[in-house]
Amino acid sequence: MEHHHEARRLQVNGIVQGVGFRPFVYQLALRHGLKGEVANTSSGVSIHIEGPADRLRSFEADLLGKSPPLAHIVEVTCRPEAFQHFSDFRITASRGEAAMATLISPDVAVCEDCLHEMFDPADRRHRYAFINCTNCGPRYTIIDDIPYDRPKTSMRRFTMCAACQAEYDDPLNRRFHAQPNACPVCGPRISLRDADRGEIESADPIAAAADLIRQGKILAVKGLGGFHLAVDALNAAAVARLRQRKLREEKPFAVMSPGLDAVRAYAVVAPEEAKLLLSIQRPIVLLRKLQPNPLAAEVAPRNFYVGAMLPYTPLHHLLLNEGFSALVMTSGNLSEEPIAIDNDDAFERLAGIADCFLVHNRDIYLRSDDSVVRRAAGETRFLRRSRGYVPVPVFLKHPLAPILACGAELKSTVCITKGDKAFVSQHIGDIENLSTYEFFQKTIAHMQRILDIRPAMIACDMHPDYLSTRWADEQMEIPKVRVQHHHAHIVSCMAEYKLEGAVMGIACDGTGYGPDGTLWGGEVLVADDAGFERAAHLAYVPMPGSAAAIKEPWRMAVSYLRDAFGDGIWELDLPALRQSGADKVRLMVEMADKRINSPLTSSLGRLFDGVAAICGLRSRVSFEGQAAMELEMAAVGESHAAYDFAWEEGTPFRILPAPIVRGVVADIGRGAAVSAISVKFHNTLIRMFSDLCDRIRAQCGLSRVVLSGGVFQNARLLTGLVPALETKGFEVFSHRQVPTNDGGIALGQAVVAAKSIKA
Repeated sequence: MEHHHEARRLQVNGIVQGVGFRPFVYQLALRHGLKGEVANTSSGVSIHIEGPADRLRSFEADLLGKSPPLAHIVEVTCRPEAFQHFSDFRITASRGEAAMATLISPDVAVCEDCLHEMFDPADRRHRYAFINCTNCGPRYTIIDDIPYDRPKTSMRRFTMCAACQAEYDDPLNRRFHAQPNACPVCGPRISLRDADRGEIESADPIAAAADLIRQGKILAVKGLGGFHLAVDALNAAAVARLRQRKLREEKPFAVMSPGLDAVRAYAVVAPEEAKLLLSIQRPIVLLRKLQPNPLAAEVAPRNFYVGAMLPYTPLHHLLLNEGFSALVMTSGNLSEEPIAIDNDDAFERLAGIADCFLVHNRDIYLRSDDSVVRRAAGETRFLRRSRGYVPVPVFLKHPLAPILACGAELKSTVCITKGDKAFVSQHIGDIENLSTYEFFQKTIAHMQRILDIRPAMIACDMHPDYLSTRWADEQMEIPKVRVQHHHAHIVSCMAEYKLEGAVMGIACDGTGYGPDGTLWGGEVLVADDAGFERAAHLAYVPMPGSAAAIKEPWRMAVSYLRDAFGDGIWELDLPALRQSGADKVRLMVEMADKRINSPLTSSLGRLFDGVAAICGLRSRVSFEGQAAMELEMAAVGESHAAYDFAWEEGTPFRILPAPIVRGVVADIGRGAAVSAISVKFHNTLIRMFSDLCDRIRAQCGLSRVVLSGGVFQNARLLTGLVPALETKGFEVFSHRQVPTNDGGIALGQAVVAAKSIKA
């Protein structure tokens, strides 16, 4: 037999445990008539397989091409092995420390097989809101500890009935070892409650909840990673009432629709966007609105885009199936707070917002907001990476020491490295209050527990007042390293692409603490993972009122006008200055001139704010980045026109905002449309940075350019700058795996810190 058959050892690495990979291998071996065994190991899944060579080749091809939807194969190695005369194929017990090395799958959307069963009146799980299998459902948000098995999840309180247990034990069943497996007999249940926690009696709580939404009520819905607040997205009064109660003045709401056809009634859906909407991750996808469209204007006021998603839990499908074309599904919280995940917490914190609550008794151990993506410059870009994607790691070029990176302050995430994997957490939020700070701490503890990691070093931002930095300083027993904000931005993108050596990095955002004590944000760096030099930056201007200038962009308008015109500012006849009032303008000028509570900034984000205010788009904002976002959306039409720009030669180069500001003011004086001014402003930045990189390359010889920082969420800027640089012979890298905003910065911090250990 040995002369006609072969034996091989396949080692499969990646996310291949807890995702139905062993039963997949088992069924694949049976299908191909092969014998052997499969087991979990500390590094993945090990397969001993025996049989005819042609069948082995087919088996290996199917192993890669037909793997389970939640599996993520990074590497398959194969070597010949001695023939062992197996009589069958079997799943064997885990070997070594396999259980402690398991990579946890993200929470993903309910699969089509489960949906078919849920809507089948003859199925025992008909209309059961917790239906799941090995290919779908909750994972990360229900895990408390490792190893990943039912007693370590929030399903521990639900004992499987005989029918569920039989599925769980059968390797030919798609619910084999599906830890959340349950049914109406033995699993979690839903109830509808009023704001006082009293149960609203109903034969069908979901149908009753839908009736309340149709009446204009606000419903709190317990989902996969936390609570949503839901109203009918076509009911303007209900949406306005939700805004008022949630204290969310203008920031757009996300909407959920039952299918692509419903989304196409209010938004343009390109083929790649449709793929994102239908993907198992089910992110919120930013889509261009149709005009007109049936959504209430209050869903996304003064915005050309709407964030849409499709249902991803069985409960969502059942609720949307009650006849809704779109429901607002926004985070269950007050503005700036973390989303509620616990029933008692939701009743307490959302009582002043929600009229009724659709809750269940399966606990959520760790909150996870909806992920947000958009298509830009030919790629999918994360604005928020969370549910559906976390905790899939970023795979690194080399193994690193175990590092805990604390991120920054806004759009915070943390990162833990383990070997050649960097685990970036779900979205934590803006760490500016106690509740978010507690979530930050809980996330760190949870990740360390499920990854079985004790960090050798902690990395944090240089800013001394960030709560994340203060937390790092309090961990006295672990060495710390402070990483400059924009250096971390650039290295985070380098890590995605496994880049080594020096690059030119354009790092542009709203605020980042510089080593000189000023607020950086319009930087060109020559950087690698060990360090950086500042090659160029926007010239400093004061921020009158410090943080107040972020919330009131008219202050930045005054600062840039003072910088560009000097005393000539008093001769300007601009609507933005008239609206602010002469007394307030004089106060801002005096604060800036005397440096009274007016820190210096080189931020491109602040220049966007200032130009938006000068154009009369936005003098005050209700959420971070609003003025810059509206200036981007104002750029309608195509033109090659640009403003004059200049920089001062030196080390580093100083980019002068004054010529750009003077050009904007001249166009306003000529009565130019804001749309034309915005197009010219974007064109100017594209030409300026591409020309500047060409000038810097003449000095340093580098031809790789990395783009990072929150400003590159601007699709028009990114889409224009990438080809402009490529035309000049640069190789350009921009984020695809983590957000370009501060949600990706922890990854860069971790890589820089690991390099300092090697040094």
